[in-house]
Amino acid sequence: RFSLLLLNLEEYYFEQHTANHIINKDCKDERKFRGSLKICSKSIIFEPDDNIQPIIKIPLRDCINIKAPEDNEANNPFTRNTSGGISVVCSQVFLIKERNVIAPYKTVRGRTEHLFQLDIPLKVGDVVQTLHQLYRASCLDKMGDQAAMITAILQSRLARTSFDKYRFQSISETLHMECKAEMVTPLVTNPGHVCVTDANLYFQPLNGYPQPVVQITLQNVRRIYKRRHGLMPLGLEVFCTENDLCSDIYLKFYNYQDRDEVYFLIATYIENHIAEHTAESYMLQWQRGHISNYQYLLHLNNLADRSCNDLSQYPVFPWIIADYTSSVLDLTKPETFRDLSKPVGALNKERLDRLVTRYQEMPEPKFMYGSHYSSPGYVLFYLVRVAPEYMLCLQNGKFDHADRMFNSIAETWKNCLDGATDFKELIPEFYENDSSFLVNSLKLDLGKRQGGKMVEDVELPPWASGPDDFLQKSQEALESPYVSEHLHEWIDIIFGYKQKGSEAVAAHNVFHPLTYEGGVDLNSIMDPNEKVALLTQILEFGQTPKQLFTTPHPQRIIPKQKSLSRTSSHSISIAESPVSPNEESFEDLTEESITLAWNNIAKLKLDKQYKIHKEAITGIAVTCNGSSVFTTSQDSTLKMFSKESKTIQRSVSFSNMALSSCLILPGDTTVISSSWDNHIYFYSVAFGRQQDVLMGHDDAVSKICWHDGRLYSASWDSTVKVWHCVPGETLSNKKHHFELLAELEHDVSVNTIDLNAANTMLASGTKEGTISVWDVPTATVLHHFLVVVFLLSAFFFCTDSRHLLSTGEDCCFKVIDVQTGMLISSVTAEEPQRCFKWDGNTILSGSQSGELLIWDILGGKVIERIKGHTGAVTSMWMNEQCNNVITGGEDKQIMFWKLQY
Repeated sequence: RFSLLLLNLEEYYFEQHTANHIINKDCKDERKFRGSLKICSKSIIFEPDDNIQPIIKIPLRDCINIKAPEDNEANNPFTRNTSGGISVVCSQVFLIKERNVIAPYKTVRGRTEHLFQLDIPLKVGDVVQTLHQLYRASCLDKMGDQAAMITAILQSRLARTSFDKYRFQSISETLHMECKAEMVTPLVTNPGHVCVTDANLYFQPLNGYPQPVVQITLQNVRRIYKRRHGLMPLGLEVFCTENDLCSDIYLKFYNYQDRDEVYFLIATYIENHIAEHTAESYMLQWQRGHISNYQYLLHLNNLADRSCNDLSQYPVFPWIIADYTSSVLDLTKPETFRDLSKPVGALNKERLDRLVTRYQEMPEPKFMYGSHYSSPGYVLFYLVRVAPEYMLCLQNGKFDHADRMFNSIAETWKNCLDGATDFKELIPEFYENDSSFLVNSLKLDLGKRQGGKMVEDVELPPWASGPDDFLQKSQEALESPYVSEHLHEWIDIIFGYKQKGSEAVAAHNVFHPLTYEGGVDLNSIMDPNEKVALLTQILEFGQTPKQLFTTPHPQRIIPKQKSLSRTSSHSISIAESPVSPNEESFEDLTEESITLAWNNIAKLKLDKQYKIHKEAITGIAVTCNGSSVFTTSQDSTLKMFSKESKTIQRSVSFSNMALSSCLILPGDTTVISSSWDNHIYFYSVAFGRQQDVLMGHDDAVSKICWHDGRLYSASWDSTVKVWHCVPGETLSNKKHHFELLAELEHDVSVNTIDLNAANTMLASGTKEGTISVWDVPTATVLHHFLVVVFLLSAFFFCTDSRHLLSTGEDCCFKVIDVQTGMLISSVTAEEPQRCFKWDGNTILSGSQSGELLIWDILGGKVIERIKGHTGAVTSMWMNEQCNNVITGGEDKQIMFWKLQY
């Protein structure tokens, strides 16, 4: 029945002794109750073995006298009954869990005496001495002085003890480090010793509660996070699961060096088999639909220091639904949903106008909202029915007034819209599967409301048939297309660029400065009383999450007619495709075959290889029927290779300079090659000769693209030019006619370009690693961003045009969101990757050493290595079905690859 929640906030439980509690000593109605006496930093607690009897809590500050029998009396054989006795006289005592019922504490005021008889009389002297020490601390006037004295007593106890090495799982374990720390659970911390070995993480509580030792096997660790606890960088949280909300252990250290060393030891152990996840890597998974909205928010909360073990930094989730009156919840109507682009405080314009007026008249430091959207009180407001002891702990043994309880969903939402000081968001439990927090299954007496109605279960909206149905519909709303399209706006406010600064002011998202990370430096405050008061204020008020993004968050990619569903226990089909299986379109089948190919891309096998050039191959183009392969090379030749006869059928040299790339025009009659001699050559396949030449640049042409009669050429002369080409066959002179439509200026040489699938955007990359995204119809720049340090090798749009993948001499693959320009994922290779193809999730790349590598971009790792060329892979072609690949290399060879399922 005892728990650390019976302690006050910031109180420690030191030791326990088996004892008898004697009431009315030497009287006819003398009673004796066996149980456990617990010595805590601010109170004495006695837990009787008999569950009917209440737990007794005596605050030390209310003690009048604490003493043991005189020595001569203790040694007197005729007073054996009182040996081991400790007398406590107090003016107030709390009775808790009488008849084992969780209820507000009963207060007994007036002078009472309690005699505790220890089973081991020899310990009486030490216990009394400890109680006198703690009593003196509790009588100090100032909270800071109290905290300092209790901390000194605690540190003295920790220094006199060490981790019990007999608790190791194996005698062969090697000790890496040992230090002092506290295990953190909601509202309480428990001091003890941390030990890290080559196999396990151990925590041994000083008091042996709730178990002698907590053990985490390092092999089971999946995630580890550094935490900010009490505004200080001293926390560490360890998870042995990938997606769970709650961790396996949360530790708070006494200095950041110990914390960082434990983090380093565990992270070093797990880094070989677990990729470290960043906000950007989760963002990419979320954007591409690999994780649900719920899972993404959970990961962002974790990365922003939000933890279920810290109620002042509990995970925060948004209000999603705005309709709590209809009998049917319609998730196709936008008005069903809350405006996710605004904080709760800005949802009601009238209230916001009043708040803004007050804000403008306020002296510095200004803030719009006098309360936060997440605080310990708000979390327990929602969870009181399943966590009543936490509420009693937070509120000194009392529940909140019945009318202020979480009585109704609609009522709570209305108060968040209209209340003068209520701006709270929701907690993850509203989007999970356990509805117990909505039901008073413990039969708690939570009081009577003004109308005489008892506080029982939470009143649900008309569209919910019960608590489980309410959660089910809330989950569906969270994963709905509307929310998927707008969730990034809420992320901007809570975790992103609208959290601080001028953007926060513009978004009406300004809270008290103390709630922000770095808002106050506790180390700079020398007065211990001021420090304790400030810390208490901040922890009770709530804290703003760590800022994860400083630029606008990209929007989620919404698949057409595909269902968005949660994995594992969150499998909710939102929008099933109306197309039945036997009505599948050709496009659907093609898409399925492409997906199948990429899922099996690691089964790529070398079919044939041919050495056809004298220098490195720079470009590959293939006719529609796949029978002829055109290649360009640094040996200055364009060659036409027949797959059927396995022979070179054409070889042409336009100049003595290297050719840089090639492409085939629709109809397979003309091949265009770009050259280092500043020219672009048109070669007629039918007539077997050079048909035309475009002298369009002042330096080498590095890359060309073609779409719908337009030629796009990139050059080392720092330009990309867009040409309108009228084919020669339509004119009497058989020559092409070229019209310069646009010239896109850059600061340095342009190495490569790519058109998106819709041909509405053109990306250009320079030798210095700057990528520019241009709007094709208007020839205006949409974004500039620096992605690599030097020499960009290649990049391509993803098929949905939302992402660009680039690689260069810095050996990194970088995924960039096209809409916002945000770098959302980065994977480092061992060597430069010269060319690649990708589908948004998987990369097939050609490396400097000649290997083909297959990467899981979401997992950030190589999943397959395939031996290929003897020199760098310099060029790559893939067919539309993605099951045939041709590579060219520095070894002058072309290699034909096939997927073998």
